[in-house]
Amino acid sequence: MILEIVTYPAEILRKRAEQVTEITPEIKKLIADMKDTLYEAKGYGLAAPQVGSSIQLLVLDETAGKEGQRPQVFINPVLSDEEGEIVAEEGCLSVPGEYSTCKRFAKLTVNALNERLEPISMVAEGQLARILQHETDHLNGVLFLDRLPSFKRDTIKKHIKRRIQQGEY
Repeated sequence: MILEIVTYPAEILRKRAEQVTEITPEIKKLIADMKDTLYEAKGYGLAAPQVGSSIQLLVLDETAGKEGQRPQVFINPVLSDEEGEIVAEEGCLSVPGEYSTCKRFAKLTVNALNERLEPISMVAEGQLARILQHETDHLNGVLFLDRLPSFKRDTIKKHIKRRIQQGEY
């Protein structure tokens, strides 16, 4: 089932999500629905708070489904061993139509649980590292807007406010 994506400035996007301690039938369904929603939205990643569930769960596919579907599930992710820097354009399904260059680490390690609550650990670089940072930020109540210089952030917020007033957002 395709879920509604919560958009900025919704309060849930600013909350730190709760840890997942068990895989319930509801969480299994949420994972499946998040995968469907990710592909329908043509995104690279989707965090549970973006669909109204404040738990530490994210799904991603660094190919955005262009090369066949290769979804990955990360539960309670922890990022470490960050290295390097990459600056590239970034957007967000919860901030539709808004893009800006954003600085992220070029390489990192992620430790998490998979959808069977089994530990996983991997080194991510480039696009995968960027997606993991973006989506993990969502689990901590942080938006890519918060990573921008204040003048860029303020410009985007004004643009969103105008779009809301005009009923376009």
